[in-house]
Amino acid sequence: MNKVRWGLLSTANINRRLIPALRASQRGELVAVASRSQAAAEAYAAQWEIPRAFGSYEAMLESGQVDAVYISLPNHLHAEWTIRALHSGVHVLCEKPFALSLAEVDAMIAAAQATGRTLAEAFMYRHHRQIKTAGEWVQGGRLGEISLVRALFNFDIHGGAKGLDNVRLAPDKGGGSLWDVGCYPVSLAQFLLGGAPQSVFGAQGLGQTGVDEVFCGQMHYRGGPVAQISSALRTPFFMAAEVIGAAGRLAMDRPFLPGTDGQPYHLTFFPAQGEPVELPVEDAYLYCGEVEDMHDAILDGKPPYLSLAETRDHVRTILALYQSARSGQTVTLD
Repeated sequence: MNKVRWGLLSTANINRRLIPALRASQRGELVAVASRSQAAAEAYAAQWEIPRAFGSYEAMLESGQVDAVYISLPNHLHAEWTIRALHSGVHVLCEKPFALSLAEVDAMIAAAQATGRTLAEAFMYRHHRQIKTAGEWVQGGRLGEISLVRALFNFDIHGGAKGLDNVRLAPDKGGGSLWDVGCYPVSLAQFLLGGAPQSVFGAQGLGQTGVDEVFCGQMHYRGGPVAQISSALRTPFFMAAEVIGAAGRLAMDRPFLPGTDGQPYHLTFFPAQGEPVELPVEDAYLYCGEVEDMHDAILDGKPPYLSLAETRDHVRTILALYQSARSGQTVTLD
């Protein structure tokens, strides 16, 4: 195999972001889409000019016509369909959040190990040069001893046509701001600070459906560093992140969606002494990185850039933050 044949497992809106990356790649091709009905799949295939349409997810997985799938289903379905795909001999790029429990995460990892297929979480921002540069600055000691990471991701879900029927507001389907967009600040903090925290404290504001529409959390690390994260589903769109060390501060104004929709982004160093410096960052279409990383893993046998151990820590920390918010107590991670 010298080219990966991709299928889209669902017709979710997020697919529109990945499709250009698949079509830009020299090592992959988009060949199929599956939906819960043949009519829906055919309509989507016609809209996006995809060669094959399958009226069920099972039919695509069992067709032998796809080598890898992108799973963009609602959060509560990620584990089930990832495991089914892996046992069908298909590689999987699974949208974040990976799963809603550690038992699900462990079952997904076990399936990947048993089948020898590639499995990765689709945190596209982690593959962008902006975030890799920030990581290199922190890990290389250029900011000195790190004391604080702050990151937030907010948007307003209530202006959409689906209203309260939006799946992101459904408590039984993994809804809530922390699962949906708060996972990005959690992921970034763990990347910059080297893993899961020692303990967390969380607070949430619940909406009409019972999910957290606002979430704020603190992640405490051995040796003193702290990460402050927040997310919301009922405020105007806004994101930002910064990491503060003894030698200065590194700030990102669009850490999780750099360069999308033609919007500029900036990575700026504010030294302890002197004027701020904007750091040059090689630009690339945001979703290309995760696609090419999958191709490197599938075709060349390289380990995915985002490891499954990191992914497990994402879920572990989010679950601890939710536990803290419910109990009002600090939660220590095992």
